[in-house]
Amino acid sequence: MKSLRHDRRRPTHPGEVLREDVLPALGITQTELAKRLMVSRVTVSEILLEKRALSPDMAVRISRLTSTTPESWLAMQQAVDLWEVNQHPERYAAISPVAA
Repeated sequence: MKSLRHDRRRPTHPGEVLREDVLPALGITQTELAKRLMVSRVTVSEILLEKRALSPDMAVRISRLTSTTPESWLAMQQAVDLWEVNQHPERYAAISPVAA
């Protein structure tokens, strides 16, 4: 599926969505978010600062809190992960398909 986002632009990290959209909409702090998700404040902080990837476990926790789906959160993370990998094609240049 083709995205409307320019290929050179990094996809939006789920932490940015939480930081810029979800927390203000819910009117809660990161400390309160951590309590509600039953994780440490450091974990939440690292996600919000985009220093940590969103795990499937965290996607389930966030989706339950926000009445969304874990798949939507994981899709955001997957887009970021694949974009970052594709920024270094030289890592994979020596890998070629196996002949049938």
